[in-house]
Amino acid sequence: MPAPRSHGTTQRPVTALLRAWAGGDAAAGEQLFPIVHAELRRLAGAYLWRERRGHSLQPTALVNEAFLRLAASTGLDWHSRAHFFAIAARVMRQVLVEHARRRKAAKRHGCHVTLKDSDAVAAPLDLLDLEDALVELAALDARQARVVELRYFGGLDVEETAEVLGVSARTVKRAWQVARAWLQHRLLHGPEGRQ
Repeated sequence: MPAPRSHGTTQRPVTALLRAWAGGDAAAGEQLFPIVHAELRRLAGAYLWRERRGHSLQPTALVNEAFLRLAASTGLDWHSRAHFFAIAARVMRQVLVEHARRRKAAKRHGCHVTLKDSDAVAAPLDLLDLEDALVELAALDARQARVVELRYFGGLDVEETAEVLGVSARTVKRAWQVARAWLQHRLLHGPEGRQ
């Protein structure tokens, strides 16, 4: 993700706006939304592209719902732009999972997504299966689950993920490799590892 840009003296950098917004400055939130909206919409579009065709949740609706939930949250202390997008990723994941659960309950089928990286083969999978697998992975290794959440749902690169987690980029790369392999096995063979 590109670094945030400051557009002259009338617009504060993203991190300053985030901190002001967290401190209760509603005007900072209003100024922040258009700045981060494009990036959030890009992430939302990527999530929805990985899902089945004809998804009833549109990228703008996903972004708006996530931003409303972020705005309603209290006590958040934004450390950086990457930290904001990490939290936004978690919120978008929650919105997508809730939406998938409602659809599954209504239609008795899940929403399909793909888990891929530039060096991984994409495979269709059910979003609810991915959520269950991430919960299991978090019980085994919380860092690996967080890396998947930040990279897959947050769209953060290795360096941004390392910044959010306070670890080295090498640690993130290792965790990403192991987590992807574990998830692919878990999603292919199920919770008990059966074929």
